[in-house]
Amino acid sequence: MNLLPGVTSHYVQTSRLKMHYLAYGPDDGIPAILIHGNLSTGRFYEHIMPNAPAGYRFIMPDMRGFGDTERLPIDATRGLRDWADDTYALVQALGITQPVHLSGWSTGGAAVAAYAMDRPTQVASLTFIDPVSPYGFGGTHVDGTPCYPDYAGSGGGTGNPDFAQRIANGDRSSESPLSPRNVINSSYWAASHREPAEREDMIVDELLKSVTGDDGYPGDFTPSANWPGIAPGTRGILNALSGKYCNWAGIVDITPKPPILWVHGSADIVVADGSAWEMGTLGKMGIIPGWPGDAVFPPQMMVTQIRNVLQRYADQGGSVQMEMFEGSGHGPVFDAAQRFSDTFFGHIIK
Repeated sequence: MNLLPGVTSHYVQTSRLKMHYLAYGPDDGIPAILIHGNLSTGRFYEHIMPNAPAGYRFIMPDMRGFGDTERLPIDATRGLRDWADDTYALVQALGITQPVHLSGWSTGGAAVAAYAMDRPTQVASLTFIDPVSPYGFGGTHVDGTPCYPDYAGSGGGTGNPDFAQRIANGDRSSESPLSPRNVINSSYWAASHREPAEREDMIVDELLKSVTGDDGYPGDFTPSANWPGIAPGTRGILNALSGKYCNWAGIVDITPKPPILWVHGSADIVVADGSAWEMGTLGKMGIIPGWPGDAVFPPQMMVTQIRNVLQRYADQGGSVQMEMFEGSGHGPVFDAAQRFSDTFFGHIIK
């Protein structure tokens, strides 16, 4: 593994599974854990480490279902609590006893929120990077109520089977819009951004380590009488992201309230008010036929939902810093790396 100077690779057996993680900084440094998103690994954070402040121990794990961590199934009925509990088990295995700074990108945002809701006294700060909505991905009205009682239009059945098969086949090409390389370049960051060729190849290789199928990406599904005909199953990552199981709006009630930084790309097409990956948007565009209309199944207002919940957190006494990165896509950590580093590192050293 060709890592940047100072970044080291490790394995540790926790009480839950054998985890792979990258580390940067002294073992006795202030702990900061960076949780990646769906279809990614800890290496997605590696490039910001040269800008990291001294005296901190940065830990970048591969989460369950991804990277080089032990391949165990994801219990979607727990939302992202498998990830949250795996992270806490990692903290314990590493002998960390002080509160940790937690950062989560996309799916990882729901995981760090779950960690904080279950262990608020053990969190020094939270950073949300284009996080999944507090009400999950797909099938909810702006207030978080489901479009249908069974949360139809979210979960494993919404994943593109051709894309999943290309991951399983190890497709490193750019022959199809659904080739993982092209999905990364069209969705992970702004359309105007490209990573250096060598790093792009590494990112593709890391994505291709993802577990596919019912216990990974996309997960299983349940037929539904409601549009668009599929509802969440109980296994795999996209079901864990469904609002049926994933809900971190309860963060507003935790005590104590760690300070929160929320950064979001204004050009994000994945977590957006009208995400290009969400059934309500696709139905309204005519791509998914039979759409029942805005009153029944509107495009999910994801950014608005995040803002509303974090405003309530602030109204109840929490400290919230909101930073919209103009022109950035789903990953400001990539396409606005310097600004992100300055903002993130500034947040944790306050």
